[in-house]
Amino acid sequence: MGEVICEPPNNKLDTFTGTLYWRDNKYPLDNGKMLLRGCVLRNTEWCFGMVIFAGPQTKLMQNCGRTTFKRTSIDKLMNTLVLWIFAFLICMGVILAIGNTIWESQIGINFQVFLQGNESHSSPVFSGFLTFWSYIIILNTVVPISLYVSVEVLRLGHSYFINWDQRMFCRQADTAAQARTTTLNEELGQVEFIFSDKTGTLTQNIMVFRKCSINAKTYGDVYDEFDQKVEITEKTASVDFSFNPLCDRGFKFHDGSLVEAVKLEEPVVQDFFRLLALCHTVMPEEKSEGHLVYQAQSPDEGALVTAARNFGFVLCTRTPETITLCEMGQVVTYQLLAILDFNNVRKRMSVIVRNPKGQIKLYSKGADTVIFERLDSSCHDLMYTTSEHLSEFAGEGLRTLALAYKDLDESYFEVWTKKLLFVSTEIENRDDNLAVLYEEIEQDLKLLGATAIEDKLQEGVPETITCLNLADIKIWVLTGDKLETAMNIGYSCNMLRDDMNEVFVLSGHTLLEVQQQLRSAKEHILGLSRVSSTGDADTDDSVFEETIIAEYALVINGHSLAHALEPQLEHILLDLACLCKTVICCRVTPMQKAQVVELVKRHKRAVTLAIGDGANDVSMIKTAHIGVGISGQEGMQAVLASDYSFAQFRYLQRLLLVHGRWSYFRMCNFLCYFFYKNFAFTLVHFWYGFFCGFSAQTVYDQWFITLFNIIYTSLPVLAMGLFDQDVNEQNSLCYPSLYRLGQQNLLFNKRQFFLCALKGMSTSFLLFFVPCGAFAVMVREDGSHFSDRQAFAVTIATSLVFVVTVQIGLDTHYWTAVNQLFIWGSLIVYFAILFAMQSNGMFGLFPSSFSFVGTARNCLREKSVWLVILLTTVVCVVPGLAVSFLNADLFPTLTDKVRNLQQSRKKQGPEGQNLRRVRRTSSRRSAYAFSHQQGYGELITSGKNMRRSSVSSAHSPETTQHNSTWIENMLKRTNEVSCISDEGTGDSEGNNTSQTPKQQVTV
Repeated sequence: MGEVICEPPNNKLDTFTGTLYWRDNKYPLDNGKMLLRGCVLRNTEWCFGMVIFAGPQTKLMQNCGRTTFKRTSIDKLMNTLVLWIFAFLICMGVILAIGNTIWESQIGINFQVFLQGNESHSSPVFSGFLTFWSYIIILNTVVPISLYVSVEVLRLGHSYFINWDQRMFCRQADTAAQARTTTLNEELGQVEFIFSDKTGTLTQNIMVFRKCSINAKTYGDVYDEFDQKVEITEKTASVDFSFNPLCDRGFKFHDGSLVEAVKLEEPVVQDFFRLLALCHTVMPEEKSEGHLVYQAQSPDEGALVTAARNFGFVLCTRTPETITLCEMGQVVTYQLLAILDFNNVRKRMSVIVRNPKGQIKLYSKGADTVIFERLDSSCHDLMYTTSEHLSEFAGEGLRTLALAYKDLDESYFEVWTKKLLFVSTEIENRDDNLAVLYEEIEQDLKLLGATAIEDKLQEGVPETITCLNLADIKIWVLTGDKLETAMNIGYSCNMLRDDMNEVFVLSGHTLLEVQQQLRSAKEHILGLSRVSSTGDADTDDSVFEETIIAEYALVINGHSLAHALEPQLEHILLDLACLCKTVICCRVTPMQKAQVVELVKRHKRAVTLAIGDGANDVSMIKTAHIGVGISGQEGMQAVLASDYSFAQFRYLQRLLLVHGRWSYFRMCNFLCYFFYKNFAFTLVHFWYGFFCGFSAQTVYDQWFITLFNIIYTSLPVLAMGLFDQDVNEQNSLCYPSLYRLGQQNLLFNKRQFFLCALKGMSTSFLLFFVPCGAFAVMVREDGSHFSDRQAFAVTIATSLVFVVTVQIGLDTHYWTAVNQLFIWGSLIVYFAILFAMQSNGMFGLFPSSFSFVGTARNCLREKSVWLVILLTTVVCVVPGLAVSFLNADLFPTLTDKVRNLQQSRKKQGPEGQNLRRVRRTSSRRSAYAFSHQQGYGELITSGKNMRRSSVSSAHSPETTQHNSTWIENMLKRTNEVSCISDEGTGDSEGNNTSQTPKQQVTV
């Protein structure tokens, strides 16, 4: 029996420490031997495994954060309003019960002479008690129980509208937008903060090899006949790779001088691409003869290996002990001696190989600052020149990487190998000892050059961010990349602009340093604002947050952010961030992303939205009010944890400004009308109580009370809640300022509720007293009086149906065939049911249930009744209509103005900002983004990820020769195959050009 002793469950994805005791032997367990939840097993047919952690104890679940039930602010407000309405119902019941008690003690006692009853029920107080509960039952329709069902129907419809939106369908990925929840639609129209990942969210996470620097010379730019640099576009001619039959036809490069250098077999250039072909953990796979597919740990490595492939250094096969390349048509096999893998501390990766000549070489690639520290002193001049090239690449928003090599002595390497074997079997401090050993051999390196990779922006990202900024939505970028890379992407996305007043960069390493930097930046902003302000100098800082006109940006790294999130500093961080137009947090962990979102949720009464595409964004997505997942290159974890999902970031603009704003507008109009309708319908019983001795007698027929909310008025309000729109989708996108109504929560709040309730009360008052006064003096055509309660009830009920129908017609801004059908159909259905239920036939079948026999027929044939209905409708509707007309005419809102423009077919949008970007130069370096976990070097050298046939081939020269047969066959047909070099797809570099900041302050 075996036994495993290991660390307890935790959320550290990059480390694991344990020991396996099996058959009197001890085997060290580390992160390379762990198969994390969600991983896919490849390149092997079977394996033995043992579950260490399961369920909530897995590392992925430990990082997912706490799952909370998400409710909208309107949900919470509705719950509060329902409690208020219930309290109002009790108050009405108490008032009417007190009235009944007084009436029974003063007037009702006179009726006991001929209305003899039980003596125990003759007490006025007891009669009032019974009346209280009777009126609670009669007036219970004021409590909107059916409101919750109607709201869910509307939300379901709004969700289907998102799913059916063809303009949010990505044809390249064959992915449609998906509303994964039906409870948050209206909150999409109230978002104030967006927290976005960078890689795969703002960018495509598709890396393209653009430029390089080799031996102090740059490659990748194109020059004209006057030796002037030419901007590369899709029409720019690509390099002809027809000399290489194994090239990737989709790869494009535009500088032919690099190909010529390769053909001339310059040693430094060959070593450069040889390093790219050897120093990696990419797994080649032959789909068919001559068709190679690379499975890369990160898109960066895939781009570099593909570049080496096209320039004549093709990665063909690899085993745990060998790497086979095809170098300029010659098959060469290198013996893989060691992989010094990447991690976040080393920021570099190295391989040690033995070439066919028996020479031992160390090839290393990594962040330029790390590589430069370990260079030989003879490379000083080359390092200076390469550093200038790296700055130039960084100014164009490219991700850079430095390359170096070292020749190793045989005797020295043997001694070092023995140390490596000893340290690898240690259980305690294994990682630290390995780091020291790696550091020992990675010294006195010889610099080869640097690479520049473009992580292209997704289509429409700058325009989307600009439009969302115009909607007063603050966008914060939370990324795991280096500060320089994040800033360059910020300039490319127009989040950072050259006309910004200042860009604050926080990079403190201690709590005191971060505190000083935060306070200095905040005082700088508020100090300038106070100087330019004419108000009182003692005004609270929150006032300046609303009045600051200057634009600032805040960039903070992960170390500083960890200190800034401490309880004593988080308020200063939040205040400073809210004073800035743009906030970029770099080198942050998944948990820090969630903490930043939680900070804003806790201290700002604002709706937050988090958007990402990877597993490291799940915590952030779950923490925000609304989580959006992008189905991209990093799996489906973010999508599965999200509330909404789509394929590209640019669809967020339509999700918020169109679907979100419409959902909020429709829901608010629906709620206002629903509460108005309920108060107008129910409170008629309250007024009638003062005229019927508080006897709990109803005004309407019981069937009308039952069917009013179910049939007569249910469908028109649902149609308005589903299809209404104040302005069309084009104007919703052209005028982002319309979105601010939802952020300020102006369309439905407690004030709007009281106005709707007051309007409903006044309507119920008029509905009762106008017919009541008319019936007191009105006579039939034959001269008799309208003295029956049934005719009075039919008149009020018909007036109510007309009033609420006319009102919903006035509240509807966008008419569809469905609205017309439901509104006119409801009127027709009302009269059909009214005449049917008060017919002689129904009375004959159910005399006890349909007692209003013939009332509708006799009442509605009188012209005076129709005049009363018309008068009541006009009196109830005209005051509200006049107020709305005067407000729109004298105090028009932006919505009114846009609607007038829309109606007059003048769809001229606001003058857009000049978004033309110019190429800039910068002293900052972008960063090469390795994955945020340790690499797979140890896994590859162990051979456990490869099939048995591949492993055995390392020991069989015949097998190795057989594996490369297809390569030789392909090379023999070089002269017979015509390569079309202009094939493939290429993307313009326009998305990654950026601007120079006017002023940058490092505090």
